[in-house]
Amino acid sequence: MKRILIPLCAALALFICASKAIAQETATATATATIVTPIAITKTTDMNFGNVAVQSTTAGTVVLPPSATPTRTVTGGVTLPATAGTVTAAAFTVTGEDGYTYSISLPSSVAITSGANSMTVGSFTSSPSGTGTLTSGTQTLYVGATLSVAAAQAAGTYVSSTPFNVTVNYN
Repeated sequence: MKRILIPLCAALALFICASKAIAQETATATATATIVTPIAITKTTDMNFGNVAVQSTTAGTVVLPPSATPTRTVTGGVTLPATAGTVTAAAFTVTGEDGYTYSISLPSSVAITSGANSMTVGSFTSSPSGTGTLTSGTQTLYVGATLSVAAAQAAGTYVSSTPFNVTVNYN
């Protein structure tokens, strides 16, 4: 019985080892990456609220909407003279990968000054608002805002000492 059992165990061990070697399989894969056109933003037009007048006792605001031909609105003691001056929303050209969407980040506020006098530009808005879509790899982005004017604000041409930032990022 021992003579039969030893060869039988050896044959069984060979069968088990052989079946494990046959069970192993290998597959291959490739790695791929696609670099898309980088997103870019270029200023084409600066923001300009135009000519503004204010009462000596009442402050107010000028709202400049984000569009190619903005129509200003006013509140409080602010009025718009018949000679409007140059009125433009800020305009930017956004370029990148066709069909991609992007997010828009606007500043919270910026100070504009004329000598020792200052005003605040805030409540920035954009068109498109929040998210844009690149059609044929480009889109025009308009930015408007609200100008806060103090009562008896001193006359002068007010300009920001540093430009404000508009940031775009692919979604």
